[in-house]
Amino acid sequence: MNVPRLLVPLIQAIDSDYFPGGADSVRSQPERFEFSRSIPFIILHIGCLGVIWTGGSWAAVVTAVVLYVVRMFAVTGLYHRYFCHRAYHTSRAMQFIFALIGLTAVQRGPLWWAAVHRHHHAHSDEEVDVHSPVWKGFLWSHVGWLTSSRNFPTDYRLVRDLSKYPELVFLNRFDLIGPLLLAFLLYGFGAVLAAFAPGLGTNGWQMVVWGFFISTVCLFHATCAVNSFAHTLGSKRFETDDESRNSLLLAILTLGEGWHNNHHHYQSSARQGFFWWEIDISYYVIRAMGLVGIIWDIKTVPARVIEESRIAR
Repeated sequence: MNVPRLLVPLIQAIDSDYFPGGADSVRSQPERFEFSRSIPFIILHIGCLGVIWTGGSWAAVVTAVVLYVVRMFAVTGLYHRYFCHRAYHTSRAMQFIFALIGLTAVQRGPLWWAAVHRHHHAHSDEEVDVHSPVWKGFLWSHVGWLTSSRNFPTDYRLVRDLSKYPELVFLNRFDLIGPLLLAFLLYGFGAVLAAFAPGLGTNGWQMVVWGFFISTVCLFHATCAVNSFAHTLGSKRFETDDESRNSLLLAILTLGEGWHNNHHHYQSSARQGFFWWEIDISYYVIRAMGLVGIIWDIKTVPARVIEESRIAR
């Protein structure tokens, strides 16, 4: 059955592996802005305007902040440091839970995320780097690359170590599970509070606006800032073949991802703040997870690597 071209993005929102002509045919398309691909981001931002009708409450604001922090760790500590770089080990069951938690960040599936990021490291700030501000400008590196169909398919060839697990492929394919689950839970949470703690002044829709839309938009832009700001602003401690930079402000906003030049110098380390004064909250949580036995074999940066290629000050 021939599906109208305008319906393809809608179907792919449900099944991200749906490509009538094959994924390679999509990857061969020119890289360009496509309005249909921008619709999810437009909806996310418009959803924040719901605050005009729902108002706010301390309960909703605290929920938004907590979900920002928890889901930022899901991106940094789980999607990035585990699925992309395998900086520590865990059980298959916990790996599945990590992937499911990661879906709630509304940043696609773990295999897509890992494939894009591994390609980035292999070609950092080269012309083929899909989100390099050096070649494609700040705005394109921040969000524009996500609006091109060419960058939508998951390149499973880059994540063979992960795609051997059918449960991860399932979550990656139907990644809408995470956002929908989060939105429903937030509505239910707000409705329960409205019924049993009316003094908090919240309700289901207010929790959805603050806990889902506002929190997710802040999370989205903070994460994207690693692609844009972390390759344009900040300092370089190590000589690398790209423009990766270190930034304390970005490290605080992203729980440690701001030490981007450190990371590009030695990407397999679970610790990106190489020195004690470099705040890396994701690493602290990873160490805590190791202490209770959830994860093990946590990789850190060897002392000799810190001195290699260090730029003289």
